[in-house]
Amino acid sequence: MQSEQPWHAAFPAPRSTSQTIRKEQLLQWMHEGRKDYVVIDLRRTDFEGGTIRGTLNLPAQTLYPSIPTLYQVLSGGGIKAVIWYCGSCNGRGPRAANWFTDYLESKNDSTMQSLILEGGIKGWVKGGEEYQGLMEGFDQAFW
Repeated sequence: MQSEQPWHAAFPAPRSTSQTIRKEQLLQWMHEGRKDYVVIDLRRTDFEGGTIRGTLNLPAQTLYPSIPTLYQVLSGGGIKAVIWYCGSCNGRGPRAANWFTDYLESKNDSTMQSLILEGGIKGWVKGGEEYQGLMEGFDQAFW
């Protein structure tokens, strides 16, 4: 019996390593009202419990083919930072961020950053009420 390949095996392995952003920095950006970044939630089936306010939900399993279009939309909108997260940012978050960094490098784009939210949504929730209050659909019972 052949073992099933992970979903990301269908796509090239990322070449780059993206930087991380701490939840405290993202919180500060939110309080400052910055408009030059976007946050992307990569979860598909574990979306329960809520998401950080204002995030886009682009499941990691379908992301890779849409990176060129996503880049066009974000660069056209003046976005300077793309922040990726999943549950704990040990798999999908870094992989997506690294794919996007690869794409930025292929475009010689040094005006946009691709960042991994350190600790993912679990780390965000553990930050306490200030962080949880900036979530949509937050469900304490889930956490």
